[in-house]
Amino acid sequence: MKTNYVCSNCGATFAKWFGRCPDCGEWNTFEECAAEEPVNKKSVKKPRAKLEPEQSKVRRLSQISQPNKMRYLTGMNEFDRVLGGGLVKGSVVLLAGEPGIGKSTLLLQICAFLGQNNRILYISGEESAPQLKLRAQRLGVDTDNLLVLSETEIGKIIPEIDANQPDVVFVDSIQTIYDEELNPPPGSVTQVKAAALAFIDSAKSNDISVILVGHVNKDGGIAGPKVLEHMVDAVLYFEGDRKHTYRIIRSAKNRFGSTNEIGVFEMGDDGLNEVPNPSEMLMSQRPSNVSGSCAVCVMEGTRPIIAEIQALVTQTVFPAPRRLTTGLDYNRINLILAVLEKRLGLRFGTNDVYVNVAGGLELKEPSCDLSVAMALISSLKDIEVPKEMICFGEIGLAGECRSVISADLRLNEAVRLGFTKIIMPASAVSRLKKKYTGVEIIPVRSVYEVLKAISRE
Repeated sequence: MKTNYVCSNCGATFAKWFGRCPDCGEWNTFEECAAEEPVNKKSVKKPRAKLEPEQSKVRRLSQISQPNKMRYLTGMNEFDRVLGGGLVKGSVVLLAGEPGIGKSTLLLQICAFLGQNNRILYISGEESAPQLKLRAQRLGVDTDNLLVLSETEIGKIIPEIDANQPDVVFVDSIQTIYDEELNPPPGSVTQVKAAALAFIDSAKSNDISVILVGHVNKDGGIAGPKVLEHMVDAVLYFEGDRKHTYRIIRSAKNRFGSTNEIGVFEMGDDGLNEVPNPSEMLMSQRPSNVSGSCAVCVMEGTRPIIAEIQALVTQTVFPAPRRLTTGLDYNRINLILAVLEKRLGLRFGTNDVYVNVAGGLELKEPSCDLSVAMALISSLKDIEVPKEMICFGEIGLAGECRSVISADLRLNEAVRLGFTKIIMPASAVSRLKKKYTGVEIIPVRSVYEVLKAISRE
């Protein structure tokens, strides 16, 4: 049997194996699969039919009508926020996450609310129908509008969708669905792509909303071809550490909303619970009278979130000092350490440095720089940062403090949670000082002033 090699990143097909894909340049992405039988185009070629004007399906934009209700509310405001206001009719959403993170639990909880007024079809490729019912009973999901189909062959699934005409379809998971007419095994690049195309075609033609559950590989990306993310309307990542109770849904692609929003959940005995105010949750367990802890306000879409950055600087016992970060970019921390050593003369080269974001959050904003620097200096000099102090701002290689976007929203959130001392870049202070008269705003232009501010405390 003849075999081909398919790139899992771009879907390119070659007759031989390559260490690096010639099309996309990725390494070790080729998977072996059976070659499809060639089609004799001469024997099946038909004359092209002439389309009459009255038969054309092309319409003017002004002639296209829309239903009064274009979105379904899922009953979870945090999930609706990430989707941009709800689940759009006829859309296909890909929800990906690590095993055991809570993807199936989230979908069943959504079924409980959607099932009140809508018809739902839950296609389970990983569990049998009795197993799914057992989990639904544990979560308290009981609705007559929830239809369950335990099937993995796409040729049997699509007729069931056409026959039952559901409003929303859940597929758990897309990697288990296969087409028996194709030779590759389930989960391969060809099978995942073919199954996704079938669900997308059904969703667009029948105006059905589809949520596909996807697995992730060891690198954290979605298993299957990269083209899968381009085919769907929205790509959501379910993040979080299974050792922590908090989970975050982050949008990587959304044709109907912002890609900067996040939803925060807490895993409990009764399933996932929404966390409408993440700032209070993250700061509730902040320790007192301890050095190396500093609060920061970051923007996640339109939502300001206050998080705690912790740093531990200790004398090393190794020939080369250790650098360990959790929730922050490793290279960014090394950059801040280099700036503090060069501009302030602080000695981190003989110390182990550990930096962590409390609560399991992942912060990617440069506005964290000032808070990271404050926590590092606090731990090195063993000086406590006051609990009522918060800081945010970007640090440049020259040691300057640069302004960040949405400073007004950050200040609002900080004042609401009781912070009275706010360290921020001087460029944004002049227009905000008049508005916030009940708090002390400390402007800083460089890391030299940051050192003075913490030494003064």
